[in-house]
Amino acid sequence: MEGVERLMFQKDFFKNKRIFLTGHTGFKGSWLCELLLLCEAEITGFSLIPSTTPALFHLAGIEKDMHSVIGDIRDLSQLEDAMRQANPEIVIHMAAQPIVRDSYADPVYTYETNVMGTVNVLESIRKAGGVRSFLNVTTDKVYKNNEWEWGYRETDELNGYDPYSNSKSCSELVTDSYKKSFFTETNTAISTARAGNVIGGGDFANDRIIPDCVRAATLGEDIVVRNPYSIRPYQHVLEPLCAYLTILQGQYEDAELSGNYNIGPDYADCVSTGELATMFCESWGGITWKNVCEEKAVHEASFLKLDCSRLKAVWGLNPRWNVRKAIEKVVEWTKCWQEDGDIRNCMREQITEYLEG
Repeated sequence: MEGVERLMFQKDFFKNKRIFLTGHTGFKGSWLCELLLLCEAEITGFSLIPSTTPALFHLAGIEKDMHSVIGDIRDLSQLEDAMRQANPEIVIHMAAQPIVRDSYADPVYTYETNVMGTVNVLESIRKAGGVRSFLNVTTDKVYKNNEWEWGYRETDELNGYDPYSNSKSCSELVTDSYKKSFFTETNTAISTARAGNVIGGGDFANDRIIPDCVRAATLGEDIVVRNPYSIRPYQHVLEPLCAYLTILQGQYEDAELSGNYNIGPDYADCVSTGELATMFCESWGGITWKNVCEEKAVHEASFLKLDCSRLKAVWGLNPRWNVRKAIEKVVEWTKCWQEDGDIRNCMREQITEYLEG
């Protein structure tokens, strides 16, 4: 296929491109901002203040090199105004309420943010005009989970179980409806990216295994693992981010390449939470983990893989770092932070190493 010969995105393509990014103050958003800054893009971010303390966005000092707008994507008027002023050529939507457990605690906020937030982003794009390439970042959890041993494909049924997963399924449907209803006769190419579980340095969120590992390790405590047998498609944060930029560039140049894409690791790197914790302990050294299963835990899928054949066929993209390498990079970043090292330089070195393959 023609797509197999394609290469990863070109840094020069993004030079001086006007990019509007929602969710820029989050963990993934901070890494993406740094990646785009290395490409010399002009970035406007729109997001709430960071939801964690500490926060990677502040630790790395990213704000001083971009235009950061603190706002709520549920506020259509504010979002429209920010996008109008930014006049973007490319829009990346990553703002979300991303935690499964939090979605059970506050489902209304989760749906308002993840569903109406998507509506507001697409409506702002429609009214602003001039956007050539749009990517809505969702999740691997958009699929109806049948606990299959094989990976879900982009054509499988969307029907997430919990409020978070279901709201992201709805976000996919909203995107498809807007694409068909308002953008078929325009120059705006639209895709969605369904990414697997992302790990990397600087994630301080609650109820995620790697941040739990980091907190325990820095305190010298055992790591508490709630669901050690749950299997997930873990990947380093740079894997999906570079795929996002590849899709954005590709559909900017050829709108026929737009669509829905799974982004995840090879099946060999779909490991259990317990295996992931073991790798972290081995890389960190001198710590262990313990199984603390919850009797009345909220429902979460126990088995989840993605079939990423379409991403490989269309873009020729394959994972560059396996899960063990990803863990090593988390530990490298965390020890730099612990030792008051140059966090931003650590990020740039990891990005450069990844891009050079």
